Amino acid sequence: MNIEKYFSRTGYKGSYDKQDLETLTAVFQHHIRAVPFENLSIHCGETITLELDQVYNKIVMNRRGGWCMENNQLLNWVLKTLGYDTTILGAYVYNPQQNTYATRMTHLLIKVVIGGKAYIVDAGFGVSGQMWQPMELISGKDQPQIPGIFRFTENDGVWYYEKIRRKQYIPNQHFSDSDLLEKRECRKLYFFSLEPRTVADFQFQCTYLQTSPDSLFTKKSICSIQTTNGFRALIGWTLTETTYNYKEDMDVVEFMTLQEEEVEKTLEDKFNIALERKLVPINDKGAYKM
Repeated sequence: MNIEKYFSRTGYKGSYDKQDLETLTAVFQHHIRAVPFENLSIHCGETITLELDQVYNKIVMNRRGGWCMENNQLLNWVLKTLGYDTTILGAYVYNPQQNTYATRMTHLLIKVVIGGKAYIVDAGFGVSGQMWQPMELISGKDQPQIPGIFRFTENDGVWYYEKIRRKQYIPNQHFSDSDLLEKRECRKLYFFSLEPRTVADFQFQCTYLQTSPDSLFTKKSICSIQTTNGFRALIGWTLTETTYNYKEDMDVVEFMTLQEEEVEKTLEDKFNIALERKLVPINDKGAYKM
């Protein structure tokens, strides 16, 4: 495991001798624009493991992506290697279909303390819920970013995380009612506490999420990457490309349905992913969207 190889993977060429917010932000942004949020292993007959050396080999050496337990675990290792004060936290993701939060702690994120200030760093939520900058851990403060307005609200030691989006323009009206389109202006994302966690705390969830028929990740094949002005996502056979602030207070969301033979080439062209095994795309319309 080599930090220079990681930076070669993400394309970061800046300095990293200072443990400041500017460096943290730059390292973080290079990660989310180079390393996809994806669960394709589940739909290629591969097993997702939480062993750090295997996560490193998958993402850095094999140029794949991963879900939160992989992306954020690797990023936590990077930040600790650079000398940052980090802590792994666990979150409970909101399920809009059931209008409630998950009962299992399935999301891994990172707290980073710089100069006595705490920030949340999360490179593993993906799609439209992906933050673009570390967020100061402060309750009730709107924190505008290019993707939208993010906010934490604390209540009795529990921190709730949400995003407020702009209006959306969908050029292809055939997709105006797509299950992949975010329809709520204010979106609840997850809640968490500041209790320190270890990767071992997520082992059961890692197995559950990739094997249970009730898991979102067995019902949808997902690959998303943040771009310089938005994000793109391939969910099942549907490719979406979102441009933030395309017009004043307006995002544009473009949809395209791929043919089976186009999926592999799209992953290579749009996400820089080359799979070793055959992907079987899936998008169960009954599963809640990302």
